[in-house]
Amino acid sequence: MLNTPEPVPFTEPIPSNSATSYNKIISGRWPELENARSITVNMMSISLIFLLIGCCFAAEKLASYNVDPSETSVSGISSGGYFATQVQVAFSAAIKGAGIVAGGPYNCGGQMSYTNCMYTSSPPITESISNTKSWSGNKIDDTKNLAKHKVYMISGTSDSTVGVSVMTQLYKYYSTDSQFIPESNIVFKKDLKSGHTFPTDFDSAGNNGCGTTSSPYISNCAFDGARAILEHIYGPLQPRNNGALSGKFIEFDQGEFIPSAKVNGMSTTAWVYVPKSCTDGATCKLHIAYHGCVQAYEKIGDKFVKNTGYNRWADTNNMIILYPQTVATTSISGGASLPNSNGCWDWIGWYGTDFSVKSGKQLAAMKKMIDRITGGFNPIDIPKELQVTAVTDNSVSLSWKPVSSAHGYNVYRNGGKVNGATISGTTFTDSNLNSGSTYIFTVKAVSSSGSESSASNSATGKTTGEPPAVGTPSGLIVTDTTSNSVTLKWDSVPGITTYNVYRNGNKVTSVGTTSYTDTDLNSATGYQYQVSSVKDSVEGDKSMTVTTTTLAGSTGNDCYDESNVAHVAALRAYVSFGYTFALGSNQNMGLYSMLQKTNLCKEKDFYYVIA
Repeated sequence: MLNTPEPVPFTEPIPSNSATSYNKIISGRWPELENARSITVNMMSISLIFLLIGCCFAAEKLASYNVDPSETSVSGISSGGYFATQVQVAFSAAIKGAGIVAGGPYNCGGQMSYTNCMYTSSPPITESISNTKSWSGNKIDDTKNLAKHKVYMISGTSDSTVGVSVMTQLYKYYSTDSQFIPESNIVFKKDLKSGHTFPTDFDSAGNNGCGTTSSPYISNCAFDGARAILEHIYGPLQPRNNGALSGKFIEFDQGEFIPSAKVNGMSTTAWVYVPKSCTDGATCKLHIAYHGCVQAYEKIGDKFVKNTGYNRWADTNNMIILYPQTVATTSISGGASLPNSNGCWDWIGWYGTDFSVKSGKQLAAMKKMIDRITGGFNPIDIPKELQVTAVTDNSVSLSWKPVSSAHGYNVYRNGGKVNGATISGTTFTDSNLNSGSTYIFTVKAVSSSGSESSASNSATGKTTGEPPAVGTPSGLIVTDTTSNSVTLKWDSVPGITTYNVYRNGNKVTSVGTTSYTDTDLNSATGYQYQVSSVKDSVEGDKSMTVTTTTLAGSTGNDCYDESNVAHVAALRAYVSFGYTFALGSNQNMGLYSMLQKTNLCKEKDFYYVIA
C-alpha cells in the first residue's frame, strides 16, 4: 500500500466532469450498472451528460464553521499515518491527538531509504528525536505541546507492509525514548488479526478481507477503528448513526491551498463531511483523516471517504471530518529516489526536503485548511466559580461569575438541561427536587447564535430533609435508534416495578420493565432522556441524562421532481434504449426526455425510487 501499485476498480460514484470518469462509471463504479456492458447506451444521451456535467460542475470553496480550534485531531493509515504524525508534530499547538494505523517514526523517510522505515524493520529513532528537539519552536511548534496529546496506534498481526516492529519504534519515539507524550496518553493495539488495512466493524461493498492486504485497504475486522481513535482523543461519544447521515459530503477546491497542487502531489479537489448540526451553527470539532497510498479518490473513488466509519460518529458528535486528497506524480524531485506513482502523502521528501516541518508544501497546505475550517469559531468563555448558595427540602440555589460575551446561560442537573428559556442572569434556583437528595450541577454560557460553551466546574448540592425511599435508576443507555424511534435500557432498582420515562424533561410514559422504545419521533432530531423510579405513588430522582439523535429519514429534501434528463445528469438515473431507469431500484421512469418529469426519491446511497 505504501509503494506497490495494484489495479483498483473505480467504485461508488461521486459526480465527475470528465468522459474518462463516466466510462469508469459505466464499467464498474455502480454495481447496478454492471449489466450495462450488455446494454446499448444511447450515445447522444451520454454526450449530453458530458456537456451538462462539464458546464455545471464546480468544486465549492471550503467554508468556515463554528469549530473550536482546540478540538482538532488527525489520523491516517500507511503513508497517511506517517503524514498524520508529521502534522501532529509540526503543528502540535493546533492538534490535540492522533490515530496512527500502520505508520512509523517522525521524519524517518528523510533520514534513510524509505524501505528501512517499512516492512519488518526497526528503524533507528535517535535522529528523529534529536531533530524534533532541535527544530522545536522554529521549524515546528514547541514540543511541550505534545505532552497533552492523546495517541491511538493500531498495528495488524498480519501486516508485513508496516509491521509491528516499525510501529514499536513510533511508540518509543512518542514516549519511552523521548518523553514527548506520557505513556498513559497512548494506546498501542497490536493484537488485531489484520493485514495492511483500515479496520471497521461493518461490511461495505468491495472491501478486502481483514487478514489480507489489497485494495481498497478497508476491512470488516469486527473492530471499530474510527471509534477507538476518536473516543481515545475526545472521550465518551454519543452512539453513532448507522442509518442515513444528516449532513453533506462536500467536494471543495483544495487547489487554492497549495500552488501547483498536482505537481506537489495533491489533488485540486478534496472532500469534507459536515453534519447538519455543524451547518446549523453548533460548536463542533474537526478531525482530519488521511488515506494511504493507492487509496486516494483517483484510485478507489469515495471508499475511504465513506466506508471508514468516521462519518457515522461525526454525525452524532458535532464533528466535521476532513478528507484531503493526493494524486500520483511521475517525476522524480526533492529528496526521493523514485516517483510518487501511488499517490502517497509526502513522507520521504518527494516535494522538498522540508516535507516534515511547517514549511513543507503539503504540511503548509494542511494548516491553511485547518485555519479555514476553524475560522468561524464563535468563542464563548466557560462560566467560572459555579457554587451552591442555598438549599431547602426541595430546592438548590446556584450562582456563578458572568461571562462578558454571553447572551445567556443554561443550567444542567445530572447532565440534563433544567431551564426552559435561556437564563439572563448569573443566579438560578432549581425547585421541585426531592428532599435529602444529592444533585450535580453545571452551567454553560450561550452565545447570541445559540451555541454553548463547554461546561463549568461542577457543583454538588444536597437538599435538606429525609431522602425518599425510592432508588434512582442507573445505567441508562440508548440501545437503538431509527429515523422515528429511540430504544432505551437501564438497570433495575430493587423493589421497583414502575418507571417513568422522560423526553426533553417531559414525562412520556410509565413502564413496568427496564427498557422502552419511544416512537413517532422526528427524523434527524436530538433528544434527551431520563428515567425515574416510582413506589407507592412516590417518585424518586431522575437518572443521569442520555442524549441521542434519530436517523435521517426520507423527507421531501431527498426527493427531486425534475426532468429525466436532469436526473441522469445528476447521476440519480441511467439511460437504456431511450428509456430512463432509477439508479438502484431500476424502475422505469419513461422516455429519456426533457419533457418527461419524474419525482425521484433517495432511500439510501445510490438507491432511488419513484415517489
